[in-house]
Amino acid sequence: MEPITLTTERLLLRTFTPDDTEAVLESCQDPDIQRWTTVPSPYEREHAAEFTGQMVPEGWRNGTMCTFAVLPRTGGPLMASVAVTLRTFSGTWEIGFWTGKEFRGRGIMAETVGAVAHWTFTRLGATRLEWRAEVGNNASRAVAEKAGFVVEGALRAALLNKDTLRDAWVGSLLPSDVGLPTPQPYLPTRD
Repeated sequence: MEPITLTTERLLLRTFTPDDTEAVLESCQDPDIQRWTTVPSPYEREHAAEFTGQMVPEGWRNGTMCTFAVLPRTGGPLMASVAVTLRTFSGTWEIGFWTGKEFRGRGIMAETVGAVAHWTFTRLGATRLEWRAEVGNNASRAVAEKAGFVVEGALRAALLNKDTLRDAWVGSLLPSDVGLPTPQPYLPTRD
């Protein structure tokens, strides 16, 4: 799969390149990003170089992980990262993200997640988009809920982070949640 560029009213979402290594390194020094995501801690230049030079291009090449750098549409610094990763061959993808400290609280990630979700449903044929975060990551949960995800519950020992299994919230977004048709019929449970 070839990397693509998405835009929203305020944002430009494009693939990371090796030119982004220093910006990724700087952003991932944030203790909250290291605490709540699976980036290594401490986060060193070699981690950023591997991410921008190997992980991101390989994910696009094999079509299993599509990662976007989030920047202002009119130009400016790296603000965030978002990726969708294929989880099952039945059409379930998982979304993950982080936002640089100075860009939080502006609705940037909810806007980003909405654009990437739409693209994942319409271009990748996803039938379900999942969001997972460690229980207690209230900022991530707020973004997911603002973007329309339905939090389905908590899974015990479902997230491996820093060599420790942690409980995780899980939520989902379906094409029908955002007004899109579904590839297959969906028969929800009736109580």
